[in-house]
Amino acid sequence: MNIPARELHDQVSHRDMANAIRFLAIDAVEKAKSGHPGMPMGMADVATVLFTRFLKFDPADPAWPDRDRFVLSAGHGSMLLYALLHLTGYPEMTIDQIKSFRQWGSKTAGHPEYGHTQGVETTTGPLGQGLATSVGMALAERMMNARYGDALVDHYTYVIAGDGCLMEGVSHEAISLAGHLKLNKLIVLWDDNHISIDGNTSLSCSDDQLARFAASGWATTRVDGHDPDAVAAAIEAAKASDRPSLIACRTTIGFGSPKVAGTEKAHGAPLGAEEIEKTRAALNWPYPAFEVPDAILARWREAGSRGKAAHQAWTQRLGGLDAATRTGFENNLAGKLSADYEPALKALIAGFASEQPSIATRQASQLTINALVPASPNLLGGSADLTHSNLTQAKGSASVKPGAFGGSYLHYGIREFGMAAAMNGIALHGGFIPFGGTFLVFADYSRPAIRLAALMGVRVIHVMTHDSIGLGEDGPTHQPVEHVASLRAIPNVLVFRPADAIETAQAWDAALKQTHRPSVLALSRQALPTLPRPNGVTDNPVSRGAYLVIDPGQRDVTLIATGSEVSLALEAACKLEADGIKAAVVSAPCFELFAEQDDAYRAGVLGTAPRVGVEAARDTDWRRWIGDGGAFVGMTGFGASAPAPVLYQKFGITTDAVVDAAKGAIARGKH
Repeated sequence: MNIPARELHDQVSHRDMANAIRFLAIDAVEKAKSGHPGMPMGMADVATVLFTRFLKFDPADPAWPDRDRFVLSAGHGSMLLYALLHLTGYPEMTIDQIKSFRQWGSKTAGHPEYGHTQGVETTTGPLGQGLATSVGMALAERMMNARYGDALVDHYTYVIAGDGCLMEGVSHEAISLAGHLKLNKLIVLWDDNHISIDGNTSLSCSDDQLARFAASGWATTRVDGHDPDAVAAAIEAAKASDRPSLIACRTTIGFGSPKVAGTEKAHGAPLGAEEIEKTRAALNWPYPAFEVPDAILARWREAGSRGKAAHQAWTQRLGGLDAATRTGFENNLAGKLSADYEPALKALIAGFASEQPSIATRQASQLTINALVPASPNLLGGSADLTHSNLTQAKGSASVKPGAFGGSYLHYGIREFGMAAAMNGIALHGGFIPFGGTFLVFADYSRPAIRLAALMGVRVIHVMTHDSIGLGEDGPTHQPVEHVASLRAIPNVLVFRPADAIETAQAWDAALKQTHRPSVLALSRQALPTLPRPNGVTDNPVSRGAYLVIDPGQRDVTLIATGSEVSLALEAACKLEADGIKAAVVSAPCFELFAEQDDAYRAGVLGTAPRVGVEAARDTDWRRWIGDGGAFVGMTGFGASAPAPVLYQKFGITTDAVVDAAKGAIARGKH
């Protein structure tokens, strides 16, 4: 394929290059008998312009920090991305991978998956989340640029989004935040094909999307998505804008197919052998399945090599920095905690141990944040408009504002889903470890993005306060009786419910050291006493998920509790002792970490005596720990509006209830 560059340009047209994308997508979907050919066929022209004229990347180093980010928010069109990765020369994306589309063990999953395939910047599939995640990427770029300048951080975030992405509610949150912050290096290319699965978008939507984006502070324009020069001119203008940009690319879904182009039939099914042959004829592509002629492939590989010189120049600039700046930059990108982190954490916990505070765990979390953020400046806080309730802003930290990205705190507004998705984008971009706050009951709004964070294995920390009926008078709409259990049900998520100030600091430590999964800190509104620690604080038992707070030796019953209910279990143990019953008390702040311990450790903590679980929540996931014969003291339905002490009494989450449950469990164990 050593064809001279001039000859390549003379031989190969834009349409040839775009058709290579189209037919790799068509052939892969046909071979798999599954997939979405219409979107890649329709957006091939736009993608060709982006990848050959604008996108800064280097297939030889897919993780080059100063590459442009490309997010395929319309993830069902995954073959568009896989075709581009193959054509531009990403080593993993061989033609055999294209032929293995949607098959077991391939790099070409049905929807793009971060960490599974080089060149995939984020997992997309649920529509709108790619767009929302890209806001976090663009924000991280501006914040890193504010710290290190154009020499090290100067790149764009490009998104291809579909009609469905713009219909999803999270898009409203995302575009509003991006417009407010004036993230001018975010450029969205909208596949404006007027088609959704049910048919024409006019069936369900008559929004003026350009007006909507403009109202949120975006630059907007509309182009013919099959006119490469018009697309290029629009991208050039967007790059010069002082605002994020939406380019509405009017396209034809299934472009080139005589029978299904422009219809919903092109969306989610193979074209079939007969229609593929007709499409080959219509687009003048007389080549067998999966074959890309040498001249066309060479032109694509030339496009893939465009970023090599920029990459080399960037590497030289990095190498020319003083050692401290370079090390700091690289450590931040790698998500490392600073050398000052451990001393700050130890001093904080020692202070808690000495002072024995009786404070809400949300307050303990704020004190932890105050200690750790100055010690490790790559920690990036925020809240969905609940800063003074979540207590997530470190003392003295500056807020990020439009055009002023040097701060370390983000006001996400009342946009829980948008916040969670943006945090994913920040973590994926690199440079910061994001944490953000809301009430635990609003985990329902954040959940889809938390799930994707877990699927991708990225470290984001959700500070979710007001964790039970203990929040009191706001009533059942705000009392999260089922939310801890629902979050525990998501694979690869750590859910912490600490019982006092020390456990809160230790939960933060455990969450920050989990580099490949997200965490949720469920924190109390009400004050909790410091637990007894006869042997002092020697390690981090929270990192093991559960541990013995009281070990009477030969036990008659084991009381297992989380969060605010651990102190209640301790009171019950004292009452039981007065009745001659020896009760062990276990604090179980993180079920997931406890499940990962070896059998011997878990057996030592749980013992063989009857067990009682105590948590001001539903018992959905407790049976594993208390067994079928165990008792549970907690919630069976929704809460109510009243002061917290009244609620605990009325719902039977009391010391006496735990004592009675323990005695009942012991009695049942004897029969």
